[in-house]
Amino acid sequence: MTTISDKMAARGVGALTDRELLTLLTEDGQRADALLAACGDSLARIAGEGEARLRMIGGLGLRRARLLLAAAEFGRRAVAERAAEADCIATSDDVVRLFRPQLEQLPHEECWAVYLTASNRIIERQRVSQGGVTGTVVDHRIVVKRALELLATQLILIHNHPSGTAEASPQDRALTERIARAAALFDIRLLDHIVIARGGDFSFLRAGLLG
Repeated sequence: MTTISDKMAARGVGALTDRELLTLLTEDGQRADALLAACGDSLARIAGEGEARLRMIGGLGLRRARLLLAAAEFGRRAVAERAAEADCIATSDDVVRLFRPQLEQLPHEECWAVYLTASNRIIERQRVSQGGVTGTVVDHRIVVKRALELLATQLILIHNHPSGTAEASPQDRALTERIARAAALFDIRLLDHIVIARGGDFSFLRAGLLG
């Protein structure tokens, strides 16, 4: 009978099913089944659970729960590192791929700005604000000042919603309008403002909320 290790050796780790991956990490197929059942067969949801919750729903024990969390964090960091190697942005989806690994699981809000040349080459990525669970305060003057220092002609805003809801709040809309107006005074264009959440993402550009 072929084991999971045999399958991985013969066909590579990419050939393993989600259940087989979890079985390797938890050292028990029943625990893997329990985790998948409790989290809707979603590896992303499992990776987002806390240590105490994993121990409770999977009966993993401290060592296995921490091993699973370490594997999830390893994957997030690897994805973030690959995304960070990008030097050009073509679409809003490129921005989501760049920032989702670092923002999706944060328990607090962060707002970042990406400064670009006229040809969409990234000059700099900068965190412009960090706040609490329900919001963060962004000074539009600091955002535009940095664009002028870098001689950027375009910029994109990105922030996360720890609540998991990928919708633009009234505060998000007001901030977008303030920064777009302030940037335009210096011929700098706000290309998009993107909200990233576990439930998806929201683009002001896609929604037709940017001129």
